[in-house]
Amino acid sequence: MAQLEAQDMAQAVIDRMADCKDPRFKEVMSALVRHAHAFAREVQLTPDEWMAGIQFLTATGKMCDEKRQEFILLSDTLGISMLVVAIDQARGAAALKDAPPDQRPTEATVQGPFFWPGAPQLELGADIGAGNPGEPAYYYGRVTDTAGRPIGNAVMDVWSGDGEGLYDMQKGPDAGMALRAQFRTDKDGNYRFWSIKPSYYPVPDDGPVGGMLHRMGRHPNRPGHMHMMLNAPGHERLITHIFVSDSPYLDSDAVFGVRDSLVVQFADHPPGKAPDGRVMSKPFSTAKYDFKLVPSAA
Repeated sequence: MAQLEAQDMAQAVIDRMADCKDPRFKEVMSALVRHAHAFAREVQLTPDEWMAGIQFLTATGKMCDEKRQEFILLSDTLGISMLVVAIDQARGAAALKDAPPDQRPTEATVQGPFFWPGAPQLELGADIGAGNPGEPAYYYGRVTDTAGRPIGNAVMDVWSGDGEGLYDMQKGPDAGMALRAQFRTDKDGNYRFWSIKPSYYPVPDDGPVGGMLHRMGRHPNRPGHMHMMLNAPGHERLITHIFVSDSPYLDSDAVFGVRDSLVVQFADHPPGKAPDGRVMSKPFSTAKYDFKLVPSAA
């Protein structure tokens, strides 16, 4: 029998994949093995520490259900989700890297753990914030390609927490959808809808990821933001946020998702006539943002 020394173990595992038929899978797993073994050697990992890591991952899996994804939260808080987003967008926009600023695509950011497929499809201008805590806010703008051509009938999923920092999915097993919807842009690429001005909030910190954050000496908070997911034929999908410019934690987002280009000043208004003609009986805010999608050919 050939005895393997510690420094030879990683290569031995990789060599066992000689008959792998999937080149990309082999490439990814080989790199994973190399880096995982290098990590263990670098920190001189002990058996007790490795077992603690296994128990942490086991606990993370046990926290997952149809409404909570603790592994996404783990990926987000370690900055891996945002790293993958940045790599992916750089790949998709490579052909546009030398474009002038007004032709650069909207930056992407993390999807987060609170996306819920199947949101109601509503008409432009609908109010998804009524009856929920928070200051009313009117969102509007255009969706175009990077050359400024309007994209009609683009599908826009939107979702956010309420003014108290809670998402519908966090309000118990029987809670229905709230503060989320799906809209389609008009023929000129315009979108508009009412919701609330999102508040900052802590990511769920009652599980293993929260324990990790506290042990790291980190806070669990995210700045206020509205999630946006845009899909249009012939264009790359965009998952992004609109961040509230006066929100706390813009400089220390727990999931590293803030991009300067996505920070928007919400204009405050007294009671009165809103941009869409609606008469508001209490103060409200407005947020304008134009999205630029990358053509698939790019």
